[in-house]
Amino acid sequence: MSANVQELKAAHKLLKEFFYKVKPLYRGYTDQVLYINVGTKEVKIKDVPPLMKEKFIGGKGYGLKLLWDATKPTTKWNDPENEIVIGSGPIGGITQYSGAGKSIVVTISPQTDIVIDSNVGGFFGPYLKFSGFDSIEIQGKAEKDVIIYIDGVNGKIEIFEAPLEALDSWQLPEQLTEMFAENEADKKNLGIISTGPAADHTLIGMLNFTFYDPKRKKIRLKQAGRGGTGTVFRDKKIKAIVCKIPGVKGNLNNVANLEAIMERGRRLNKEIREYDDVQCQMRSKGTAHLVEIMNDYDLLPTKNFKYGSHPDAVRIHSDVWKSYFTQGIPDGCWIGCNLSCAKAVDGFELKTGPFKGQKVIVDGPEYETVAGLGSNCAIFDPEHIIETNFYCDVYGICTITFGTITAFIMECYEYGILNKERTGGLDLTWGNGPAVLEMLHQMARGEGFGKIAGMGVQKMKEMFIEKGWGDANLLNDIAMVNKGLEYSQYVSKESLAQQGGYAMTNKGPQHDEAWLIFMDMVNNHIPTFEDKAEALHYFPMFRTWFGLQGLCKLPWNDIEPADNHLTDEPAKVPEHVDNYVTIYNAVTGSNIDKHELIRQSERVYNFQRIFNIRRGYGTRKYDAQPYRAAGPVTVEEYESRAERYDKQLKEILGLDPSQMTTEEKIKALRKYREQRYEQLLDAVYKRRGWNSNGVPTIEHLKNIGMDLPELIEVVKPLQ
Repeated sequence: MSANVQELKAAHKLLKEFFYKVKPLYRGYTDQVLYINVGTKEVKIKDVPPLMKEKFIGGKGYGLKLLWDATKPTTKWNDPENEIVIGSGPIGGITQYSGAGKSIVVTISPQTDIVIDSNVGGFFGPYLKFSGFDSIEIQGKAEKDVIIYIDGVNGKIEIFEAPLEALDSWQLPEQLTEMFAENEADKKNLGIISTGPAADHTLIGMLNFTFYDPKRKKIRLKQAGRGGTGTVFRDKKIKAIVCKIPGVKGNLNNVANLEAIMERGRRLNKEIREYDDVQCQMRSKGTAHLVEIMNDYDLLPTKNFKYGSHPDAVRIHSDVWKSYFTQGIPDGCWIGCNLSCAKAVDGFELKTGPFKGQKVIVDGPEYETVAGLGSNCAIFDPEHIIETNFYCDVYGICTITFGTITAFIMECYEYGILNKERTGGLDLTWGNGPAVLEMLHQMARGEGFGKIAGMGVQKMKEMFIEKGWGDANLLNDIAMVNKGLEYSQYVSKESLAQQGGYAMTNKGPQHDEAWLIFMDMVNNHIPTFEDKAEALHYFPMFRTWFGLQGLCKLPWNDIEPADNHLTDEPAKVPEHVDNYVTIYNAVTGSNIDKHELIRQSERVYNFQRIFNIRRGYGTRKYDAQPYRAAGPVTVEEYESRAERYDKQLKEILGLDPSQMTTEEKIKALRKYREQRYEQLLDAVYKRRGWNSNGVPTIEHLKNIGMDLPELIEVVKPLQ
């Protein structure tokens, strides 16, 4: 160990030491929760009640239930009683099927004032299980910066003050790895959670979860982005959480039928080997393979979602990223995952900021990062995107959120709502990468306009309206935010189902609930309101299930069996659904079918909806969308796609566009599209068993087995 790390360790002050007996898993569970209050230093182990296990399954479900029990309807994100709950699920941690290393972070969001749940890869979630805990529940606020150490080797929990370690997610994981790993081989036995300095100064902080890359001998990062999880982490004065285990081998989940899991894993691995190169090319490009596909279909967000394509997008398409990504290295963020989609740029020399001149590894960029930091800001420079990606990660900032924030700021700058005086000298015109990076560095320093940008789109919009800087109607239309959360990076204008897939989410517009654009817009597989409602029932419930189990969604539909297109429901990838049912039963010893899979999710999904209602949200008005998500706001925007929009006015509404001004055409199209969205809400609410105000009915809660007294108490006055 270097003298530097010895010095860091010497400055530690042990605040709490707690010994426990490491409990082995049985069929995917330990049935224990680790509770830590960093304010009072209380550490205890809580048993999971049978009812919680039955109704909430694990992962996201456990997080929601524990947070509900710990908080009041009035609890604010920065109250000591707010919790950060992190857990995997019963399937999480198996190594015989790809994509089983996920965990979920649940907390009350600084941006939305409701629950945020963020899905993340890396080692921590499985390692927490192998240390004896299905979830960790963190409450309270420390007086000074602390690190939590979960020693799953010796059965010990430590909380200690850590005054000298770096705060960023580049240096800190390196320091902690050197501190806690016995040798090079032991580095892979650590899972670390950290954030960065921008989480101290903004509401959009995120968490980085490490995984060790033995080929590169480097620490890599996966992000729990969206909603300010890192901001809550830093508000509690947590610098990092470290979990250490003896190693990963064999059947640590102690499953009921290992052979059944291995058989399905072999089948999926064969598909990956044979079809990935001709399907999504995840092993060579990761999710960045989507860039030119989205551009070709007019779905790549450009200039704050004004447009869906750009001639310069060729400069950031997937072949460009393939040339930057190191090839031929197994890039899985969990052991045994063969999809290898966690691509990275090696040896990238930074041009700005505190680490200027250093050569670093940059995880990603993924599609959302390319679209958010690139096309949506009219920046088509791959090296700018890589650099911004790196600094977002090490500063603890969500790239999706930062991209949408920056695009909104740039459009405000275009319209004169913002100017150099109001931005403190930053020239935030479209495409100005250096100004964007300076704004990001300001966020990390807690300075200048970076502090304003770090509030997020919702609070910026309210501020600009209050100051009279711009027209309130325009600002409401172009601020791509719902429930206080920024939109992720797909253009939803021509897909009514995707508009619902964004704005009807429980946490805000994130694509992990439902991505229905191709089903709806391209293939026209769900033409009626009833069809769309069925899709907006099934897919959010199915995807919720991944969050309950500790699974990644990518192996579900980013690789498909060769004959999938011949099935009755190709969008569901039926063979893979059957894989998941088989694996769940093989892990837990249960005997569920594909319908019970959906019911498991329904119970948790409805619980989250009612959680929002308990907090004063969660009804129909909170499912409203900004008009930019539904149609053209400005004359320029309409005229850029005039042929498409004129055709719709003529064929659908029976109007003669040649006799109308562009303003009249925008108004007529808007009325039609807004009415359609309201009809969609009605249809989806009915299918989900909710009343016309978006509140789950008591009858529906009884039907799905979720008529718990505390839920009935919340919804009864709203029936």
